[in-house]
Amino acid sequence: MALSTAALVVAAAAAARATPLLMLAAALALLGAGALGWGYVRRRYRSWGYLERQEDLLVRRGVMFQRLSVVPYGRMQTVEVTAGPLERSFGLATVQLHTASAATDARIPGLERLVAAQLRDRLVRLGEASAEGL
Repeated sequence: MALSTAALVVAAAAAARATPLLMLAAALALLGAGALGWGYVRRRYRSWGYLERQEDLLVRRGVMFQRLSVVPYGRMQTVEVTAGPLERSFGLATVQLHTASAATDARIPGLERLVAAQLRDRLVRLGEASAEGL
């Protein structure tokens, strides 16, 4: 009995010393995961971009696999501005473009609400002007 009690005391003392080290290791692991997550979010935000050209709109996105969509103004059917609860809490919105093609998934997220509304209005005007010229 004396041996098992002594072993229990030694194990308890070792656990008391290991607990701060374990807590430090867990805190460092959480900080590292947070830094990696922040870096990914930052890269993903920077991967989105758009360029208004004379005849079409270019939309680029993608962190690992980059994608470039070219949407002619004359092909745009509707242009929507949407904002979910998280976007609204930060004053942001997403411009969503719909064309006749189901494969076209052109959207521009993370715009300020006013910028998104102005972009929508500009794209609608350009789309109407292109449709009249056909």
